[in-house]
Amino acid sequence: MAQHVVEYGATGRRKEAVARVRLALGVGKTFVNGREFNEYFPVDSVRNFIEEPLAITETLKRYDVIVKVAGGGSMGQAGAVRHGIARALVQADPALKDRLKANGCLTRDPRMKERKKSGQPGARKRFQFSKR
Repeated sequence: MAQHVVEYGATGRRKEAVARVRLALGVGKTFVNGREFNEYFPVDSVRNFIEEPLAITETLKRYDVIVKVAGGGSMGQAGAVRHGIARALVQADPALKDRLKANGCLTRDPRMKERKKSGQPGARKRFQFSKR
C-alpha cells in the first residue's frame, strides 16, 4: 500500500524572481533548486530572512521545504522564497494567516524595476547637458 504524503504548494514572487514552494511534513530540511539551503543562500542574514515565516509560526522542524526558484538576483529570489513559504504555510494551516500577515510575510512586494525611457540612457538618468 502506498504511503500518502501531505504536501502544500504555493508560488512566491519578488521583482523578476518566481519561487515554486512545496511543504511536506518532515524534519525541517530545505532544498533550493536541488541544492542544500545553506549552499544556495550562504549568507546568514538572508537565510534568517527566508526562514522568518517558519520561525514566526514555530514550524521550523515540522516541514521539509522544497523550492524551485528562477529569475532575478539573489535578494529577489530570497524574497520570492520567503513569500512562497508564507503562502504555503497558510494553505497548511489557515489559522496562521493573521500572525504571518501581521509580520508582513504575506504581502507581495510590488516594487519593480522602472523601465528605460527613450531619449535617455536609463530610467531616470539623462544624457549630459551642455550649455555651450
